[in-house]
Formats: sequence, C-alpha cells, structure tokens
Amino acid sequence: RPLPHPSGAVLACRLVLKWMVGEPPATDAAERTGPPPSMTDEPMLQVEDLVMVYPGGVRAVDGISFSIAKGEFFGFLGPNGAGKSTTLKVLGTLLKKTSGRVTVAGHDIDRRPGAIRENIGFALQEVGLDDLASGRDFLRLQGLLYNLPRRRAEERADELLALLGLEEAADRKVGAYSGGMRRRVDLLSALVHEPPLLFLDEPTTGLDPQSRLAIWDYLKQLNAQGVTIVLTTQIMEEADRLCERIAIIDEGKIVARGTPDSLKDEVGGDVVSLTVAAEDGAEGPRDADAVRALVAEQPYVHDAAWTGDCLQITVDDGGSAAANLMRTLNERGVPVASVAVSEPTLDDVFLKFTGRSIRSDAGSGSGGDAIFKPFLGLKNR
Repeated sequence: RPLPHPSGAVLACRLVLKWMVGEPPATDAAERTGPPPSMTDEPMLQVEDLVMVYPGGVRAVDGISFSIAKGEFFGFLGPNGAGKSTTLKVLGTLLKKTSGRVTVAGHDIDRRPGAIRENIGFALQEVGLDDLASGRDFLRLQGLLYNLPRRRAEERADELLALLGLEEAADRKVGAYSGGMRRRVDLLSALVHEPPLLFLDEPTTGLDPQSRLAIWDYLKQLNAQGVTIVLTTQIMEEADRLCERIAIIDEGKIVARGTPDSLKDEVGGDVVSLTVAAEDGAEGPRDADAVRALVAEQPYVHDAAWTGDCLQITVDDGGSAAANLMRTLNERGVPVASVAVSEPTLDDVFLKFTGRSIRSDAGSGSGGDAIFKPFLGLKNR
C-alpha cells in the first residue's frame, strides 16, 4: 500500500522497503482494506492525550486531545515550531507517537496504520515532485501506485488538472512549472485516489495571491463534497475563511479552540492599534513598559500588549477610546505616531491566549526537522 503523498523515485524506494519489511497478513479482504467510512456519528479523528517527544528530549506535542467530525474543515493555527506539522505527521502515520491514543477513519493508529493510509491524502510543506515527468504522467503514476485501474488513473489525472486550470501545462515537465503550479500539482497528487480525509500542512505558504485563492476555492469545493480536511497554517485569513473550527496550538499545547467567530468574540470589543513617536536619536519610545502601563490603567481599556512597535489595545468602543487615548498620551508627553481601529482578528485571539503575536514568531519548522537536518547534511533555514 502506498504511503501518503508519494513522489517519484522517493516513493519507489519506499515501496521497495515496504515489500522487504512486509506487514502482518490480514485474514480476509475486509481486514486488509478495512470497512469504508460509514456515515455514522463516529468522528473521523479522535485524539486523546497525544504526546510526541523527539530524540534529544524535544517535546513537540504535549498532551493534546481533540476530535474532528466527518466532513469537517478543521484548522491548526500557530507559529513555526508550535507542533502543528508534527501533529499532522503522527495522524498520517509518518511519525510514531510517544504516547496517547489516536483513531483515524475508525482505525487505531497503532494496530491499523495501513488501513489509515488507504483513507487519507497528505500534502506536506515540502513539495515532492518528479521534475522530469510531465504533470499528467506524474498524476497518472500516483493513481497506479494507489491501485487504480490504468484507465481510471488516466481519467482521474485529466479531471484533476482541469479542476485547477492546469490543462495547458499538463504535458510540460514539472521542473519547468512555477512555484504556484508545482504546489497545485503536489496537492492534486494527494487527491488522486479520492480519499475521504485530507491532511494539508501549510498548503499555500509562499504562494502568490492568485494561486492561493485558486487553492482555497478548490478546497472549499472538496469540503462541500464531504471530504474531511485538516489544515495547518500561519495565515490568519486562511484559517478564518476556510475552517469551521480552529485549534490554536503553541509550544505543543492547544491553548484555545472554537469557531473563528467564537474565538474572536472572546477577545471582546474593538482593537486599537497604536504606535508612538520615537525619542530623538532612538529607535522607539524611551520606556515602552511605562506607556503600556499608562494605557492599561485607563478605565475603558480591557487589555494592552506590545507586538513589535505597535501597542494592541482591547476596548469596547474603538472610536471614542482612540480619541481618549491620543489625548491622554499627549497630555503625558507621549506623542502618538499612528492609530487605527479594527474589529478583533485571529491574531488578536492568538495574542490574548499566548501573550504575543503570531507574526512576531520565527522558526525553522518542526522540532523533528531541526534535529534531523544536521545528520542529513542540511541546514535549517
């Protein structure tokens, strides 16, 4: 059985290793493939106290629990290194968990990993394509590796290329594709076998707006057809526009979960974003803590925190609060450089639950990547 997200020569090597190692034989055909997903109330994914510790003691996932219903569009939102990618790799059987209980599509992840792989598609952060193959041939190969009949594999490749507007480039070498086209083909390769469950690890990071919108539209179509989609992202708009529910994950823990609207409601009121003029010869205000304390003590302010050089202030009435804040700061000799009023965003939600903005975080991917790259002669970027 092919692993999720197969790609060219790498996948061929995996298949050879799989043949050499083998799997415990099943007793009959039903046991080998598992029952088809049923339209019951059983969740598509059930996770209880999941822990993943990498060699060296890096605790990438720290006891998280959640469930995802069939047909749901669920998102993990968080910065690099938060544990999003590691969680998806465990759910997709690409990493073996340290502890906890996980069922995917009705199958226990420890006892039936092969049955899980038959029910999922997986698009990793790193695009894995065969640059020497054409887009059409690459997708046909994926269909054959998933045991589709040859005619169906050909039909499926043509259907998918048409869906994302790649017909004209179908017979060109993948190595000549743009970044957005490569990402679209990579996503299609995870859909050839029409899986009921799709894992997407930051599928649009680095894409131009046009390519991003095209992928968003297609994912909405898939979800409307009943495909369960689990997405990781750092892009606030992506999570807000696509996901029915979101789990905010930080340092391996789920710190908040709910619908995008319910999470934003927890912030409460409006958000005033304020910057102050720098002192002469300085890069910022002389005493940022004093400015924040002055703002926070105002009776109409619920919360105030710095994100970079911008003070994010939660209030009930943004219009009147902005005017009052400008007057108060000017009276205390703190000149205001700019002020803006907006409704709460998911970035404000992240700030509320973690104490920092997701945009201020930097990372180099999952903890596992950081550990294993040096052994592979690769650099963290």
